[in-house]
Amino acid sequence: MKTKKYFKIVFMLLIAVILTFAAGCQGGGDQSSNKTSSSAGQNKPKEIRIGYMTSPNGELLAKATGAVEKKFPGTKISWIKFDAGRDIITAMASGSLELATIGTPPAATGIANKLPYYIYYLDDIIGDSEALVVKKDSGINSIDDIKGKKIATTFSSTSHFSLLGALKLNNIKESQLTLLDMQMPDILAAWQRGDIQGAYVWETTKSKLLADGGKVIVSSGDLAKKGIITGELGIVSKSFADKYPDVMKQYISVLNDSVHEYKEQPEKSAAALSKELGLSEQDTLKSMKEIIVLDSKDQTDPKYFGTSSKPGNFGKLLKSTGDYLLTQKAIKSSPELSVYQKAILTKLYDK
Repeated sequence: MKTKKYFKIVFMLLIAVILTFAAGCQGGGDQSSNKTSSSAGQNKPKEIRIGYMTSPNGELLAKATGAVEKKFPGTKISWIKFDAGRDIITAMASGSLELATIGTPPAATGIANKLPYYIYYLDDIIGDSEALVVKKDSGINSIDDIKGKKIATTFSSTSHFSLLGALKLNNIKESQLTLLDMQMPDILAAWQRGDIQGAYVWETTKSKLLADGGKVIVSSGDLAKKGIITGELGIVSKSFADKYPDVMKQYISVLNDSVHEYKEQPEKSAAALSKELGLSEQDTLKSMKEIIVLDSKDQTDPKYFGTSSKPGNFGKLLKSTGDYLLTQKAIKSSPELSVYQKAILTKLYDK
C-alpha cells in the first residue's frame, strides 16, 4: 500500500510539474508575443509631421503622389506648409515637427544655436530657381544699379544668403540700398503695389514676378559658379531619429524613388508638381530644370555628406555658411567644423 501511495504521489507531482511547465511555456509565448507587438508599435510612429515649402524637389513630388502615405500605412502623415525656413526651425525647436525641409542658411543657424535636429538628406543644390528679379521699368540693368533701390527678400533664407553674397562680390554695401525682410506672399503683394523695385526670391514667387513684368539680374546658379552655394536639405528631430532609425531609412527610400521618377519621367512629375506649386505644367517643368536633385546614392559623394568614416564637403559648406551668418550678426557664434559634421546623420547610409 505504501508503494502504491508513493507512486501515486510521484505521479501527481509529475503531472503538476508538466502542467506548470506548460503554463510557463504558454505564458512565455504570450510575453514574447506581447514584447514583439510592443516593439513593433514602438518602431511604427502613430503620426509623422512634415514641414515643407513649395519647392519643386523630390520630396514635394513624394507629397504630390502620396508616396509617403503608401510607404507608411496606418501612420498619419501630416504635411504642414511654411513660407520660410526660419519658421520651420522654430517649429522644430518647439517639438511641433518630426521632419522638415529647409535651406542651408537656416540649417546652419539651427546647428549654431544647438537646436535638437540632425540633417539626414540633401534634396537639391539650388541653381536658377532662385534669383534677383527686378521690374523692367525700375532702371536696374545690372547688380550695381540696385543702389538706392528697395529690394525685398526673406531674411535668414537661401535667397537672403545669395543676395548678400552678390552684394559682397560686387563691393556693394547693404547701406547703399534698402533691404526689406518679407515673406514670399508679402513680396508678391508689395511688388504688385509698386512698393519695391526688386526682390531675391524662390519659386513659385519667382515665376509670378517674371510673369508680372519682371526680369532676372542674377541667379543663384550664377552665384554657385562663383562659390556661393545654397541647397535644400531634410532635417529630423533627434528624438525621432534615435527612436525610429528604420523609419528614417524607409523615408529616405521614398525620397530616392521620387528623385528617380523626377529624373526619368519629368513630364509626369511636372503634372503632379504643378498642382502643388500653382504653376502651369510648362512653368513647373522649367523650374524643375533649375535645381539639381540628388538621390540617396549622391548623399555619400565626397562633394556632399560623404560617409561616417570620411566626411564629405557639406559640413565645410555649413561651416562657411555659419561663419558668414556670424559676420552678418544673424547668429552669436559659429561652432567648429566638427559640430556641423556631427549634425549630419551619415550613419543612415552605412552598409
